[in-house]
Amino acid sequence: MEVKSRHHLRSDDIAAIREAVADHLGVDIDGDTFEFVEFVDANYELVLVDGEPAVFYVDDDEPFLTVRGANDYEPETGIVTVDAGAISFVSDGADVMRPGIVEADREIREGDLVVVAEETHEKVLAVGRAMVDGDEMVGDSGKVVESIHHVGDELYEFSA
Repeated sequence: MEVKSRHHLRSDDIAAIREAVADHLGVDIDGDTFEFVEFVDANYELVLVDGEPAVFYVDDDEPFLTVRGANDYEPETGIVTVDAGAISFVSDGADVMRPGIVEADREIREGDLVVVAEETHEKVLAVGRAMVDGDEMVGDSGKVVESIHHVGDELYEFSA
């Protein structure tokens, strides 16, 4: 991933990021430095918090935690939990299917960004966009979360 630009964020930008992530996921991002990174050939921008890729913007949408950020800051809302059988698929970037879901936050609305976590250790495996409301996610068939970012992809592997 080729970096196009990189700069430190102003305090009002940091406050907006912290507020948006708190609203979406119920977590407070605490850090001393926040840097904004743009890439040449990527459809997202990244925010490094104390040098770690913690937040990203998808299609100029609101800021949301990366997989690494979600594992560092542990979201309280916006979580879709999958069973052990779904781990390898979700970790490879597959969209999330209903049969693999054991639980989903009922407050999730279609179109929301969500984190996908595995049930045993509650580790976040992916970030995706909900294709249905949270109360419709558990079931027998159908795709319900479109994967956007997952463990092992370019964004996950990015290091400052």
